[in-house]
Amino acid sequence: MSGTRGETRRAILEGALRAVPFDGWSDDALSAGMEAAVRAGIDPVSVRSAFPGGAKQLLQFFMAEADREMVAQATALGLNQGPVRERISGIVRLRLEILGPHKESIRRALTLQLLPGRAPSAMRGLYHTVDAIWRAAGDSSTDFNFYSKRALLAAVYGSALLHWVDDASDDCAETWEFLERRIAHTLRIGKVRRRAEKLLCPVPSPLPALTRLRYGRRSHGAA
Repeated sequence: MSGTRGETRRAILEGALRAVPFDGWSDDALSAGMEAAVRAGIDPVSVRSAFPGGAKQLLQFFMAEADREMVAQATALGLNQGPVRERISGIVRLRLEILGPHKESIRRALTLQLLPGRAPSAMRGLYHTVDAIWRAAGDSSTDFNFYSKRALLAAVYGSALLHWVDDASDDCAETWEFLERRIAHTLRIGKVRRRAEKLLCPVPSPLPALTRLRYGRRSHGAA
């Protein structure tokens, strides 16, 4: 049986996720997923070529699939409507709930991303997730707010994820309470920053005056 590249990758991922809690995001887990896909009737040639980047690419695909599912569900649930706080809180919670069946796999991923040389890949993955959250929430900013929103949300999501991984409370109630507190705190920071920007806008730059004080005013005949 042959399918699209995405279908082949999803079949491999499904099989690999049964091995990741024991083998981590390793070549062994990838091999287990590939074997499962072949047993399911997928063309072996397509299976072998699905993840040329190995287990690292498999993990990236897993995170991208979680983002894709989050956006689809957020749209279906209308989470792009209402106050910003409710939109972001709802979508972050949705993202963690999607990861719920794979908590040990996420713990393994976090451990892997702490290894030397893994930071750039981890940061790219985090950026893609928070960007997807903001877009699912209906954000269309293109100015400086585009970057500041994502930087603030990265801190919120990252801390919530770490809290969630070790949360043993019923229905992760402690994580949801933690998430609400972090979002409320972050929104207060955003409001303070915007007020400060408004206050600073009318203030002229001091650089020309400081430059004259340091170097003196050039004479008209200076080159």
